[in-house]
Amino acid sequence: MTRMIDVIRSSGASSHVMQTAARGALSVPPQEMIEILVYLATQTKIFAERARLTLAGWDEASSRAAAADRNTPKEVLAYMITPGNLRPTLLPALLENPAVSEEWLVELARSASRYMVETLVKSARVSQSRVVLSSLHSNPHLNPNQSSAIAEKLSSLEPATTTESATTPASPEGENAGVPEKPTVPEIASTEAGADEVPDETVSAYLAEHAAEISADAEKPFQPIGGIEELVPASSVYDGEEATVEVKTAAVASSPAHGAAAAVRKAPVKKVYLTAEEQRGSALQKISRLDIKGRIQLAMKGSKEERSILIRDGTKVVSLAVLESPKITDSEVEKIANQKNVLESVLRGITMKRRFIKQYAILRNLTFNPRTPIDVSLGLIKHLLTPDLRNLSGNKEVSDTVRKIATRMFRQKLEVTGKE
Repeated sequence: MTRMIDVIRSSGASSHVMQTAARGALSVPPQEMIEILVYLATQTKIFAERARLTLAGWDEASSRAAAADRNTPKEVLAYMITPGNLRPTLLPALLENPAVSEEWLVELARSASRYMVETLVKSARVSQSRVVLSSLHSNPHLNPNQSSAIAEKLSSLEPATTTESATTPASPEGENAGVPEKPTVPEIASTEAGADEVPDETVSAYLAEHAAEISADAEKPFQPIGGIEELVPASSVYDGEEATVEVKTAAVASSPAHGAAAAVRKAPVKKVYLTAEEQRGSALQKISRLDIKGRIQLAMKGSKEERSILIRDGTKVVSLAVLESPKITDSEVEKIANQKNVLESVLRGITMKRRFIKQYAILRNLTFNPRTPIDVSLGLIKHLLTPDLRNLSGNKEVSDTVRKIATRMFRQKLEVTGKE
């Protein structure tokens, strides 16, 4: 029986099926679905971005099983271990999978983030490889204790052979086929210009203050309130400007003979910049690969675009970290106060910051937001101006209690004005 991945590779799938595949919604086994997504992410133009986003948020149990299975296709493992695609929660399984080549580990060890370094240092396989340890020893994110531990391990190992001492060997032909050395979509830097203005001490203090919550939610991946589809509009995935691949088959055939339609490919239009939607997609990719501490750090030190995504993180300690960022502006908070797809704790958290709540536009948006807790809204109504009280009294989105209080206060102000 023909597998769906083979049908897709032979250009025998309709455009609709390809779009469904890029969303991870085909009725195929999880392992094959991952293989299809990696193919779309690395071998197609139209569906690559959506496939990458789907992979970044794919079910962790299925992803971990694929990362640990030595029979997982090489191109899938190569995609997973590539620094631009790697999810930290999959790293332990990938490190111990013998099908993951040592060359890939060397490249990863050299550029791993500080949150991955600890996992690498503890890995039994890494500890037994002089070439990987040597690469890890050059990682700029090592702390003094880790650097000393690696130096001690290196001294206990036999001298490297000529092959090991050489620079990173080229991967065997076909082993990295179709997998780019760097992510296809340009990564947005972890921080924008001026991000270094946020001292590490500020982040460390927040991490220490919320250590218990962070520990309890350590395994929670990035899950935005409202879903990922809301974050990246469909137009950024199926962009007409790049939609130059025409799949000529109307349905998936059950045999290769019926699925032999060839794709007509035109030269894609090259872009010299990323659109706002593409930037958002790139930022979302990066965020989806971070663990909870990485997301907290990005929330406090990252860019405006990254904050706009992380404020919707379903993990409270992450979304609240955005409000603690010294870089966040009043205009950003004004927009957040109007959002219905954030945690209630975020809206409540805004009122706890004197800097924000003294801004009338923020106060008004919170009161009109049906997501704002009722007790918070009731405490803010008294500060509204008469026109806003009138509008709030007729706002059917907010609770009956809020409307009734607004109506009563509006009438009281009218009476006072009439007497004057």
